[in-house]
Amino acid sequence: MVNVQTLDPTASPLNYYGWELRRQREAAGLTLQQLGAVIFCTGSLIGQIETARKVPTRDFSERVDAALGSDGLFFRLVGLVLRSQLPTWFQPYAEMESKAAYISTYQAQLVYGLLQTEEYARAVLATGSPDDLEGLVAARMERQRILERLQPPLVWIVLDEAVLHRPIGGAGVMRRQLERLLEFNRNRWMRIQVLPYSAGEHPWLAGAFNVLRFPDHPDIFYTEDMMSGHMTADPETIREASLHYAHLQAAALSVSDSAALIARVMEERYEDRSQRDTVA
Repeated sequence: MVNVQTLDPTASPLNYYGWELRRQREAAGLTLQQLGAVIFCTGSLIGQIETARKVPTRDFSERVDAALGSDGLFFRLVGLVLRSQLPTWFQPYAEMESKAAYISTYQAQLVYGLLQTEEYARAVLATGSPDDLEGLVAARMERQRILERLQPPLVWIVLDEAVLHRPIGGAGVMRRQLERLLEFNRNRWMRIQVLPYSAGEHPWLAGAFNVLRFPDHPDIFYTEDMMSGHMTADPETIREASLHYAHLQAAALSVSDSAALIARVMEERYEDRSQRDTVA
């Protein structure tokens, strides 16, 4: 007799997704392999998702909804599942970030998570040797869906020049990441400035921070260390952070000069050798 793993659907969004998928598949009279044949994946993959050993994707969820006639249930659930894969300490910030009307951030080491390509994110997240790297990557990509809204938040980013030179994931990954920054900079609701090395010392040499603004909620200041995040709506902290951010913006290159620097670093430091060899 086959030993079927029983999930507690109240344990987590991932557990509930797997429990509901099994329930609806069995109600439709389909085996794992039969459903897999309909949605073009293996029965093994479906089994792993049903037992909460693998995180579903949005594409998978759309195909399951179509196959089982579940009226978009799994597509709605997958957002909760993916957000639940974020570190527990980060989830409150991600929830507030998703509601913000304006985001301003200074990043000293890395490209801001909302702007990362999938391969850049994977290289960054892999440094922590997580048990489920793909789940974390999927969760980070899910965060970026706020930029696809009809009315996305206004986003102003100041990147330390060091971010452009740190070769996360290798030359190819960095080239595509910098290309994406240039694409983002063409959006009217996003502005990217680079704080050059020549700016010297400044109040936020210690690290990155974000300020979130809302139409009907107090502003929030957020920073994090290696182990946890710290969020506050203290007015004095917000005033001080806003003042420091204004100084960073003033010291940074203009948006157009920043784009020129990003393009120059991309070409000089992360040259596309495959194209060069083809031309040669």
